[in-house]
Amino acid sequence: MAINKFMHAALKALSYKEVDLKKNYKLYRSVNSKVVTPVKLFYKISDFKIHLDEEEIPIRVFHPEEKTSDEVFLFFHGGGWVLGDIDTYTKPCASLASATGRRVMSVDYRLAPEHPFPCGLRDCYHAAMTICENSRAFELDPEKMILIGDSAGANLAACINLMARDNNTFVFKNQILLYPATWNDHSENSKFESVRAYGKSYLLTSKRICDYVDLYIQNAHDFYSPYFAPLLADDLSNQPRTLLITAEYDPLRDEGEAYGEKLRTFGNNVEQYRMKDALHGFFSLPKRFIHVQRTYDLILRFLDKHNCEAE
Repeated sequence: MAINKFMHAALKALSYKEVDLKKNYKLYRSVNSKVVTPVKLFYKISDFKIHLDEEEIPIRVFHPEEKTSDEVFLFFHGGGWVLGDIDTYTKPCASLASATGRRVMSVDYRLAPEHPFPCGLRDCYHAAMTICENSRAFELDPEKMILIGDSAGANLAACINLMARDNNTFVFKNQILLYPATWNDHSENSKFESVRAYGKSYLLTSKRICDYVDLYIQNAHDFYSPYFAPLLADDLSNQPRTLLITAEYDPLRDEGEAYGEKLRTFGNNVEQYRMKDALHGFFSLPKRFIHVQRTYDLILRFLDKHNCEAE
């Protein structure tokens, strides 16, 4: 259903008055934690931890009711690097496992501002590397692992693959990026029109994105790092096959699509899809919503296509 004038008016009203995120991020976290829907009674879930120096990185594994593939998703949640955890993303991950017949391993990385860039990225990179290096213990084939994330989590997935290439550590054949953050400027001076067109009245505002960035990036030099804004990378060669899905009414839309185009320019296999009538964050909606169903269909089609090509 298209966003009509009445729905747009409601969205604008909801977007008009914002609690100051930078001063109240703990309140946002508290609110998010109270809306978690328990699913342990309906899905098989297991938890373990990966050790990094003196830190522990929690991982939650979601097992589908009917396993149809040995492929495994390594999932990184959104939330602007400031909000979200494996609890708030339990329902989307469980639904993804159920809809695709594949295991989902969700990474609970450290959040800013307590742990600013590159702490969360380092956690995710180390988790990916540890799982690859100990694949037998996790009963998986590293060549059948798929990096996937939404929003800030998609940013982390893209940056992990850049880091892996640069450090010559591991290689993933596929990545799935859902409305990723790829650029560093989300102010009214951004070079991307979607920031100005959809940055005030569509729930996720440009101000909120800038607040997330200010909490995440606390060193001016890091603002220009391709491991924060991968679209800044001079070289995007040797990246995984990519499915990149953006949302029509999303301030991050244009930078996500620009990242897909740049990946393609460097010779990578990229499939892009703009989700019509969708807002940022739609993947966290219940699975009955059409945009979520379409995402599952696109993911399965993407994976099945490349699995057939490999045979």
